[in-house]
Amino acid sequence: MKILVTGTDGYIGSVLAPTLLERGHEVVGVDTGFYRDGWLYSNGFHRFPPCLNQDVRRLTPEDLEGVEAVVHLAELSNDPLGQLNPEITYAINHRGTVAFAENCKVAGVRRFVYSSSCSVYGLGNEDIKTEESETNPQTAYARCKLLVEADLARLADARFSPVILRNATVYGASPRMRFDLVLNNLAGLAWTTGEIRLISDGTPWRPVVHVRDVCHAFICALEAPRRRVHNQIFNVGCTNENYRVRELAEIVAQGFPGCRMVVGPSDGDHRSYRVSFEKIKAVLPGWTCRFDARRGVQELRDLFERLDLTPELFQFRAFTRLKQIQYLLKTQQIDERLFWRTEVGHTVPEHPEGLIN
Repeated sequence: MKILVTGTDGYIGSVLAPTLLERGHEVVGVDTGFYRDGWLYSNGFHRFPPCLNQDVRRLTPEDLEGVEAVVHLAELSNDPLGQLNPEITYAINHRGTVAFAENCKVAGVRRFVYSSSCSVYGLGNEDIKTEESETNPQTAYARCKLLVEADLARLADARFSPVILRNATVYGASPRMRFDLVLNNLAGLAWTTGEIRLISDGTPWRPVVHVRDVCHAFICALEAPRRRVHNQIFNVGCTNENYRVRELAEIVAQGFPGCRMVVGPSDGDHRSYRVSFEKIKAVLPGWTCRFDARRGVQELRDLFERLDLTPELFQFRAFTRLKQIQYLLKTQQIDERLFWRTEVGHTVPEHPEGLIN
């Protein structure tokens, strides 16, 4: 297939796009370039897709000519960034995504795989949530995910097939690393400070999933027969990978011996949810969860040791979504609507040398 992947220079996209190329697909990327300062390591991939330096809000049906399938990753990613300016979050993550999907439909794109989030379950108490469970989003980020899901369902028909993947909290090594994800953050703290510090009491539940398992889910959703996935929602993860945050910290402590764990008070963040992942295992052909948290922590430790990860690199702004957007705003490289400024003295950054064949 000819597949367009938005967010190819992001945490998931930089792993997914080369993998799709290895599987023989023709891949085109789209990315704003907000996080290109954050390249942690070279991962051995020899091929990267051509990438259009553009905001999806400015794409037209003509830009999508010949594209058979889309994976849409490119939104403002995570709850703290979404809360920075809720209105712009709705403009990009909801209205921008739906307008993009409508353009895809006009252009003849047959399958649209959307990266949603288990954060839509929000405050789940002790119930284990399935795809049919009531949702309870607590943030602008999560509410936008649900709004997009509903609008994609409205667009579904014989010509346009949306597939919704509600990812658990992602972790694991990626060249475009994120250290604002809970397991990655705890592992980075353990390596660079010798201390695993929780900002809460550690009691909330979080399901977690490895970035490569997420990529495998996207690949399966792209390649599956239409009748199996058309207008379907899938939670992405493994049912036995639901943990309390404190349990994740204990797994990190086991992987980084000698670290001290510090537990904070309840921080007023009441998000807590456990999720069932039985549907994806039963329905999506070829998909299985290949990683668990313990293996992921060992992978991160091996990576940090190989790179000799320093505190300065761990704390670098481009590895934390909120820090990087605040930096681009402060330095007036992007405007209040999060478009690159193009007047004299401000230029849209080019793709790093060597990434485009």
